[in-house]
Amino acid sequence: MNVFLLDADNLNSGPWLDEAFRVLEETEGRMPVRRAYGSADSLKALAETLRAWAVRPFVNLPLTKNTTDVALAVDAMELACRTPPPQTLIIGSGDADFVPLVVRLRERGIRMVCVSERSKMGREAVSAYDRVILVGQEPALPEPSSAKSSGKAPARRVATARKTAAKPAAAGDVPAPPTPAKKASAKKATGKTPVAKKVSVNPVAPQQPSPRVVVADSAESVSAAVQLEDILQAVPALQTGQPQHINAVTQALRAAQLLGKKAASPKLFKKFPARFELLPAVNPNTVRYLVR
Repeated sequence: MNVFLLDADNLNSGPWLDEAFRVLEETEGRMPVRRAYGSADSLKALAETLRAWAVRPFVNLPLTKNTTDVALAVDAMELACRTPPPQTLIIGSGDADFVPLVVRLRERGIRMVCVSERSKMGREAVSAYDRVILVGQEPALPEPSSAKSSGKAPARRVATARKTAAKPAAAGDVPAPPTPAKKASAKKATGKTPVAKKVSVNPVAPQQPSPRVVVADSAESVSAAVQLEDILQAVPALQTGQPQHINAVTQALRAAQLLGKKAASPKLFKKFPARFELLPAVNPNTVRYLVR
């Protein structure tokens, strides 16, 4: 018997869930037990998909703490203790929180399979499963900014500006210079020295401000340049308006190079207070995009 337990708070895209079922039916065979765990909002967003694939929904208790992972783990252990136990147990989530459960069930001889969105698969969880199936699109990496390109370009612009600014000063000394050689002889014939003074009082550096170069060496400077569109592109699941796990969203932002390794994603979302909601207010574990 094959069992499919879905974390609807993590794998919460209807088209990607359809893709997961098609792949599983072609490669793993029948799945008599199909269950989906999540909040009321997450399950409501997947209602049509769950109905099409005859998946039983299990709604979490409305607590301040997300209980989806624990509810799924409890049922997985209960199913593993049945006689006979499942041959294959499939978890629809890339959350690394399930690793202890996966290892324990694998020790009981159950084949463990993971189905996850590409942007939400925890790297440290891959080795725990016998098989990992990734669905959805590849996360788009942000284009390299001009700050990370060669630093020689601004220097060349400054040098060009100096040459351009120096020409009017030289031309202002002589109204109509026929040739450079004759211009030099004219200067000697007049014997006027103020020419050098005019050049010296026309500095170039104040007229050409030094180029601003942004170097993203720290997590603070990385998140400072992130735009709202970058976040939605890196984590497409946010566009559904459904609550998403902070851990999964953080992994996707780091994979897209929008968040430093030691940076906290709530701090990034607080820069857009009108577009993101963090729950609970203290030590949030979910984030929701406020669709307008």
